[in-house]
Amino acid sequence: MDNALASAAAIADQRQKIEQYRHILSSVLSSSPPDISQAKRFLDHSNEPSIFAPLPVDSYGFCSGSGVTVGFGAAAVVSDEVPLVVSRQLLQTFAQELGRLEPEAQKEVAHYALTQIQPRVVSFEEQVVVIREKLAELYESEQQWSKAAQMLSGIDLDSGIRMLDDTNKLSKCVQIARLYLEDDDSVNAEAFINKASFLVTNSHQELLNLQYKVCYARILDLKRRFLEAALRYYDISQIEQRQIGDEEIDENALEQALSAAVTCTILAGAGPQRSRVLATLYKDERCSKLKIYPILQKVFLERILRKPEIEAFAEELRPHQKALLPDKSTVLDRAMIEHNLLSASKLYTNISFDELGALLGIDPRKAEKIASRMIYEDRMRGSIDQVEAVIHFEDDTEELQQWDQQIAGLCQALNDILDSMSSKGMAIPV
Repeated sequence: MDNALASAAAIADQRQKIEQYRHILSSVLSSSPPDISQAKRFLDHSNEPSIFAPLPVDSYGFCSGSGVTVGFGAAAVVSDEVPLVVSRQLLQTFAQELGRLEPEAQKEVAHYALTQIQPRVVSFEEQVVVIREKLAELYESEQQWSKAAQMLSGIDLDSGIRMLDDTNKLSKCVQIARLYLEDDDSVNAEAFINKASFLVTNSHQELLNLQYKVCYARILDLKRRFLEAALRYYDISQIEQRQIGDEEIDENALEQALSAAVTCTILAGAGPQRSRVLATLYKDERCSKLKIYPILQKVFLERILRKPEIEAFAEELRPHQKALLPDKSTVLDRAMIEHNLLSASKLYTNISFDELGALLGIDPRKAEKIASRMIYEDRMRGSIDQVEAVIHFEDDTEELQQWDQQIAGLCQALNDILDSMSSKGMAIPV
């Protein structure tokens, strides 16, 4: 290897020099089994001055040229006499041929290459991008999603040397976010979706915009902002187009989005906003075909859910939707307790803490705490008598009746005015 590299370095003609190096590289990558040490030696040589025209050496053992002095082994790129086109072409060829190596060898050599290039990464941005993208593809094929995302996130999208349009930047941000989401990493995914949000407003790529919406909905879901996620999922499920560009929208994917919307709505905190979304979903005819429709129906009709029904629903949930909360209960437990408490408020005028705890299957003190929080957040109407240990529920029946009476009074007054005008012979505009 050393003799071959030295022979190539001695060639004066630049084109022949490059061809000779490519021949050496091809022989290194095609060897079976591949010799990783030789591949690394080739990379090391690519960073040595010997690859270019030799620089004069002074009596102290230092190279000097064009007024620049460097030590042995330093990259000769600092000299004006060194054409970067040589090393760039070699590294470009090296990056494109990496796929010929076995996966483990490819990873080791590629990581070594990135380390060697790092000090001069500004000069080799295109080559670094190729290496990182090939590594990302390899990690993705092995379902190492976060590692694939990390490889792509190392690409400088705002480089002043590589001018990328907004569509390419948006595509890369969405791809990185999607990879992080495969490992349920909402924190890193959100960082790239936030970058994408500045680009998606001007994007006319419908498929890319749809992928952005899906990622955003999944991030809200992972962050347990269930009501917002439900609205996003429902919006996705209503897509009418079945062909976007070269991609065909699968009906099963839209059904999954609708099912995710229902699930997130059920898990959301009980209250007026959740009730409005439940009403929208319940009236959607497509929901009646879903597996979770029976529990949607009971939740919408504000019926108390029993343990077997909750356990059946839990089997359809993802891990983060059953995660433990600081009080040792799960996300599902909290949602179901709040729903049953709201349902109880429609059935009872008042109830003691002990009876409420027995109804909900929890400690009476915890039932009081949950009820007080829901009343404070205006998600349930009522008051708490701590002396008597009783919760008094209120409903909107009286207010609705009063509102109806006011409307009826207004209509009657208007009718009297019209009758008076008619009796006086005045024309009544229709």
